[in-house]
Amino acid sequence: MLAENLDVAAKQIRLHTLKELRALGFGHFGGSLSIVEALAVIYGKHLAVDPQKPEDANRDYFVLSKGHGGPALYATLFLKGFFAEDELYTLNQNGTRLPSHPDRNLTPGVEMTTGSLGQGISVAGGIAFGNMLAGRENYTYAIVGDGELNEGQCWEAFQFIGHHRLDRMIVLIDDNKKQLDGLTADIIDPLDLEAKMAAFGFRTVTVDGASTQAIDEAIQTAKRSSGKPYAIVLDTVKGQGVTHIEEKADNHHLRPDDGDKQAIDDAILALENDLEGVAQ
Repeated sequence: MLAENLDVAAKQIRLHTLKELRALGFGHFGGSLSIVEALAVIYGKHLAVDPQKPEDANRDYFVLSKGHGGPALYATLFLKGFFAEDELYTLNQNGTRLPSHPDRNLTPGVEMTTGSLGQGISVAGGIAFGNMLAGRENYTYAIVGDGELNEGQCWEAFQFIGHHRLDRMIVLIDDNKKQLDGLTADIIDPLDLEAKMAAFGFRTVTVDGASTQAIDEAIQTAKRSSGKPYAIVLDTVKGQGVTHIEEKADNHHLRPDDGDKQAIDDAILALENDLEGVAQ
């Protein structure tokens, strides 16, 4: 069960993300770990969703537009009760309901199939627009990657969301400074994300993406505001919470060598020790 204490919840998600990827032997470590705190806050405190009634029309919606962070989402969905822990260890294997990138036709709790970058945020905007037209007061949350913003489709989606003043849409940008093949600043510099999102009609703020308190406060502020959608830029580190992975230059997708495996095992043990005896 996902802990009520958000810092504990983040440790739970990070632990199970590492365990499922370690069991598989390869995967998207970097971009999964950088969104752990955001997922802990969204699912631990704000997202109104019931695993027993996943199709409730009045539920809140969450879309992981940067679909390569799927392992962290799966860990979160397990902790929220959408499926059993054993299923985590079928990640990306034949016959699994947990492919490397989320699939709404396979995975309980997944609202949108993502991985083709830019599509998730576009659908999330459509969900928020549909809910507004239906007179519902539920929220739509989406996490997009900073590298994902290379896709022009993202900016079309932001323009649509801003134009329609979808004030129950909260976008979180995982600004971890890296993408598949290098630094975002070297490939296509994202420049001032706050200023750009404001230009597209959003209220914006930048927060420490490793602080559950800062993320929670930003979401609370977003929910108190009206008239415009809200963008929260998360200042994160790729591989967040595992120093060895943070320090690797190429940490988007890892097939761990012996040194990596030892560091991951050490991180798993440390998290298990931290969580032992903690009220969850």
